[in-house]
Amino acid sequence: MLAPLVRYSVSKQAKETKVSDPDIPTRGPARPGPYVISGILIAIAIVMPLIVPLYAFTEPTFWGMPFFYWYQLLWVFIAAGLLGIAYLIMRKEDRRRRAVVRGRASTPASNDVRDSSTDDEEDVR
Repeated sequence: MLAPLVRYSVSKQAKETKVSDPDIPTRGPARPGPYVISGILIAIAIVMPLIVPLYAFTEPTFWGMPFFYWYQLLWVFIAAGLLGIAYLIMRKEDRRRRAVVRGRASTPASNDVRDSSTDDEEDVR
């Protein structure tokens, strides 16, 4: 009996504040390039440390630490860098998609700077 009252109050509040409308998109169309690049970077960060035969050696040592250990430790920092780059790529793509919906798309046509000589010719006419 309480559920219909809660549903009514929630829907009434949503109508008043217009929180979100499922018909209005929040992001523009996605380009596959950034997603593919990010996926490849993440896959490299995951797969490379899993290929144990690549680093199952004791030589060369680094400060007395066998190659097996310092190679894995090195991949901690490499993976952090790759994941950071993937995050930046995805953040840039998300911002671009949101800007498309807001109407501030950065397309080559919208970024063209008009030549001042064409402005003078238009003023004369």
